[in-house]
Amino acid sequence: MIHPSAVIDPGALLDVGVEIGPFTVIGAGVEIGGGTHIGPHVVIRGPTRIGRDNRIFQFASVGEDPQDMKYHGEETRLEIGDRNQIRECATLHRGTIQDQGVTRIGNDNLFMAYTHVAHDCRIGDHVIMANAASLGGHVQIQDWAILGGFTIVHQFCRIGAHSFCAMGTAVSKDLPPYVMVGGQPAAPHGINSEGLRRRGFSPAAIAAIKRAYRALYLGGLKLEDALERIRGLVAEAPEVAALVDFVAERSRSIVR
Repeated sequence: MIHPSAVIDPGALLDVGVEIGPFTVIGAGVEIGGGTHIGPHVVIRGPTRIGRDNRIFQFASVGEDPQDMKYHGEETRLEIGDRNQIRECATLHRGTIQDQGVTRIGNDNLFMAYTHVAHDCRIGDHVIMANAASLGGHVQIQDWAILGGFTIVHQFCRIGAHSFCAMGTAVSKDLPPYVMVGGQPAAPHGINSEGLRRRGFSPAAIAAIKRAYRALYLGGLKLEDALERIRGLVAEAPEVAALVDFVAERSRSIVR
């Protein structure tokens, strides 16, 4: 299961069933769960913990030092969950002590070729980053968000659940759940209704989310007034609460 040309540090821990391709380098402090397949020419540095049944393709760089001028060799880590796909030439970096010291990735995510996850990012589950999408440091991405190819997200931004970024979008503010954006800078273009239908949202829930979107983006209301109106929709459709909570917890401007 381990190609003879692979270089595995004695300090790495590999579970039963891990496959390692030719010319791959696994460093000290790396833990890899069972059923994970590592392709050829991959470099994984520790401390990095990778869960079960992941697939990492050729030339990916996982767990490398953060690209941060404040980083001076402190021990930080990368944590990856289960069933993720990390495609060719993707780069996923460890955290920094200026944050919590960890970059954390959930389960069932797809990182297409040349994507970049910077230091201290938090990524949920079922996220898709299309080719060459890139995250600055400290970015948070909630479940089921999709970033189109060549999307760029500024450091410290939050990307809400079930949101959608069109190809080449530049995000420099928080993106609320369910909202579709495109352009440079990102501008709103309705809700991700097709994605919600595919994930089993009821017609009533989608209709309520659309009304919330209209209050937030098309009603000419101040943000706090729009938020108060949206709160009134939660009793009708609990799914709207995710939008209310996201906007209420903001620490920076939202895409609007």
